[in-house]
Amino acid sequence: MNMTPAPASVLPEGVQRVAAALHAQGHPHAPVMLDDAARTAQQAADALGIAVGQIAKSIVFRRTPDDAAVLVVTSGDRRVDEKKVAALVCAGGGKLGRADAEFVKARTGFSIGGVSPLAHATTPVTLIDQELFRFAEIWAAAGHPHGVFKLSPHDLQRLTGAPVADVAQAVKIA
Repeated sequence: MNMTPAPASVLPEGVQRVAAALHAQGHPHAPVMLDDAARTAQQAADALGIAVGQIAKSIVFRRTPDDAAVLVVTSGDRRVDEKKVAALVCAGGGKLGRADAEFVKARTGFSIGGVSPLAHATTPVTLIDQELFRFAEIWAAAGHPHGVFKLSPHDLQRLTGAPVADVAQAVKIA
């Protein structure tokens, strides 16, 4: 695992925001910078030497009635079930749409591949996938494709204040 601790002053701006938010909430693990980009859950898992399911990936949707960002933090080995998410966050039959890179950057302040579950430019509607609770330790993006931080699923819930829900597609048993 190639990680580089760096002084906060030389971290990218997004990672500095995440570091400040983690510090403000008393989280014991500061962001670290990986030598290689971790834009996908698999890349992050490979770089950290952990199971892909231990990656807390941040997926952003666009709630069409009010143009709100909906953040789903899911396990890296699961796919989000958009219908389940819509049922939870779209009252009155509203719809979820795909969020393009421009929407994600404008709402979160982060680029796709580095979206942190916290320290967003605009607070999103957030849900945490219950599948993350299979693991004692997980890692999430820290505001940059090379930045990550360690936490537990319970830490994630505490740090975000988001509810835990069943938002993953059913796993097919072969």
